[in-house]
Amino acid sequence: MLVKILTNQRGPVMFFVRGAQRKGFKMAADILPFTHGQYVGLFNDDGLSYIVSAGETHQYQGIVNDLDRNAYATYLLDLVNQAFKEGVGISGWYQQISTALDLINQGRDPQIITNVLEVQLLNLLGIAPQWDRCVICGNDQGPFDYSESYGGILCRQHWALDEHRFRLDQRTISYLRLFAHLNLAKVGQVSVADPIRKQLTWALDKIYDDQIGMRLKSKRFLREMDHWTAELKKSRDQIDKPT
Repeated sequence: MLVKILTNQRGPVMFFVRGAQRKGFKMAADILPFTHGQYVGLFNDDGLSYIVSAGETHQYQGIVNDLDRNAYATYLLDLVNQAFKEGVGISGWYQQISTALDLINQGRDPQIITNVLEVQLLNLLGIAPQWDRCVICGNDQGPFDYSESYGGILCRQHWALDEHRFRLDQRTISYLRLFAHLNLAKVGQVSVADPIRKQLTWALDKIYDDQIGMRLKSKRFLREMDHWTAELKKSRDQIDKPT
């Protein structure tokens, strides 16, 4: 079996695991999706790398057993796979990604945690939006709006330069600016109102679609799932409405 593992020193690496299809294979639990731990193997720069044994491993049970968390974690790891080259160390990113998965596993808001990584990974995926100050004049005091044409935020004095600017709520802009530099290991619970959550989703989806051209199957499933959830909530509200 071929198994891709995110490593600290070499980023995502594809490993060959011998005998994985045999009945009673001793590492069967260690190579399940959403498993983390220590592995012993051989890196091969010119061909397949091999896993020969596993130390202490744990599965993210909170992610495995919850469809919502599972969908967000799957999409997040898809993004990571796109952002990093195989066999190249990812430095501090490993801890940020690991923390994101830990938080999702614990039941923290999976959308907001994923949004944080979506913003931060943009730099590695081909664009580097300017979130700190207006791209035209350098003003760092809002209000701001995001412009795809200019690759960052515009202050109010320069909104007229882009008639297609996003026209985002200032709270949405504040979160996007915060997410660009947020260390997940140092943050507590983040509570975001539903209208702002929807704007964050819309804005990041548009940036990824328009500026990167990335349309992952895991993202499509995530959006379909969000639609199902919204429709279910609407149906329940209709049922509960007094006659």
